[in-house]
Amino acid sequence: MIMKIIRAASLGRAHELIIKHILERGRERRTENGEETLETDEIALRVENTLAEPMASAHSRFKRAFLDCYADDLIRGSDAVFEYDYHSRLFDWGQGLKLNGADIHADQIRYIIEKLKSEPVSRRAVAVTWNPAIDETLNDCPCLQLIQCVIRKEGDARLLDMKVVFRSNDMLSAAGANMYALARLQQHIAEAIGVPVGAYTHISLVPHIYYTRDVADIPPFCGEAKLIRPLGIVCAACRGCQRAEEI
Repeated sequence: MIMKIIRAASLGRAHELIIKHILERGRERRTENGEETLETDEIALRVENTLAEPMASAHSRFKRAFLDCYADDLIRGSDAVFEYDYHSRLFDWGQGLKLNGADIHADQIRYIIEKLKSEPVSRRAVAVTWNPAIDETLNDCPCLQLIQCVIRKEGDARLLDMKVVFRSNDMLSAAGANMYALARLQQHIAEAIGVPVGAYTHISLVPHIYYTRDVADIPPFCGEAKLIRPLGIVCAACRGCQRAEEI
């Protein structure tokens, strides 16, 4: 099996294309929490110019002000309390772990910046989120697993590429915000290193859509079956246009 790669001119368009792919070609799966989903095999989204507009799809319920706040929380942190958050996992990894008797507080983003400043050709500029001491028993554990930044030469220029891996990814209601915030993190890292932003690759090992739970988010992407021709079970759940009566 070959991983499917979706190439798009912007993050917003990539988001629309993966939703189309899952709604038209997905297979049914009930999660361990008893929720109905459509999912596909692993997939990679590739955008050559991460900051190209639209960075978010106009069909998403999350507008730019929300996405900017979400990205800011990822990079700078917030006062909100969750079972986990990506800021702490990336900027202060190590909850519950000790080294030589001291608590571990690993700023992985600072490591990436310093690594690529000192060794621009390094393939070791990696950050992880999974913490076995915590996540093996956590009800809500991280979907994002890994970030890698690499400096790529293109002619005389050097560009910062980012590659991310999600173990599981809610592509309808979460992926758009995830991609936007991670792109802003990529920009933050690139500026700290002093190089332009390059490409963004978003790998999801189990891309899925909660087609009943999030049914209200589907019609804007679907466009009354003019933009997407969903599977029958999706239309039966949505009943937002005439196609539900025709299948």
